[in-house]
Amino acid sequence: MKASELAVLKELLATPKKIVIVPHKNPDGDAMGSTLALYQYLVKTGHKAHVVSPNDYPKFLKWLPYEDTVVKFDLQNKKAVRLINEADLIFTLDFNALSRVAEMEPALQNSSAQFVMIDHHQQPDDYAVVTYSDTSVCATCQMVYHTFEMLEVTDLIDADMATCLYTGIMTDTGSFRFRSTTATTHQVIAALIAKGADNALIHEKIYDANNFSRMQLLGTALTNLHRLEEYHAAYITLSQEELDAHDFQKGDTEGFVNYGLSLENTVLALIFIENKQEGIIKISLRSKGDFSVNLMAREHFEGGGHTNAAGGKSDRSLEDTVAYFISILPQYKEALNE
Repeated sequence: MKASELAVLKELLATPKKIVIVPHKNPDGDAMGSTLALYQYLVKTGHKAHVVSPNDYPKFLKWLPYEDTVVKFDLQNKKAVRLINEADLIFTLDFNALSRVAEMEPALQNSSAQFVMIDHHQQPDDYAVVTYSDTSVCATCQMVYHTFEMLEVTDLIDADMATCLYTGIMTDTGSFRFRSTTATTHQVIAALIAKGADNALIHEKIYDANNFSRMQLLGTALTNLHRLEEYHAAYITLSQEELDAHDFQKGDTEGFVNYGLSLENTVLALIFIENKQEGIIKISLRSKGDFSVNLMAREHFEGGGHTNAAGGKSDRSLEDTVAYFISILPQYKEALNE
């Protein structure tokens, strides 16, 4: 964060305010970990704060400290709109374009509050009075920790806050195995463990809470795994019928795309998931090395993200979306074979 913007942030937080903290739609571990950690800090320092999420999130995040305080825009609309309208300050965490909150966007656009953005995705929009954007950092939770460092308030981090921050860093780094995991990341993780984050318990809560139907759905996904050897690419499809047959719940497909990327000599992996309720195909993209799925998602699938992890969507049918993906691969052949 620039010194000038840090000064603005300190001034904004110098007196008690009504504050709303917002994650992106379909929030993941980094989104919920960062918002809940910041919520706890703001409450400790005398602010009236609320986390307002665009919608619900997976069951494996429902154990996070203070998760039960989250207001969900789609389920508690009147309360959420009231909190946004009354807010003096709105933090947007783990996203950098207001379109990422979907149906909640008009409420934010109409707000008279000042905005603070903390995010690590590429190409941020210009809507905040304070923009802390750093694409080199592995997770927004790490950026929130660095924000606490810059505010000189790390002494306020307790076990609950540390647990939230650890969760976000762990999930966004694939348990610390992605290239974005740096020595600084590990130093932050060490500090969080020292503050009381139980690393073994957090891993168990996130990764060892599978039900039988999710494991059966994974089996279907692996059956639907296809390899395109010429392009060092792989993809998985899941139809709405297949999801329904396995009692699909939000978050059940988390991490499935990584099985495709784990194939030997594979550089690019995607998963295409049919969502008939929204009338779209949801797409997750992953890559290795310097191949940018952020660019692929932005150019072809109305999405974006990071160099090696991105998301997108398609209004085509599942079959036509896969066909379109295969049709664009020749233009990426050279990059995928480097």
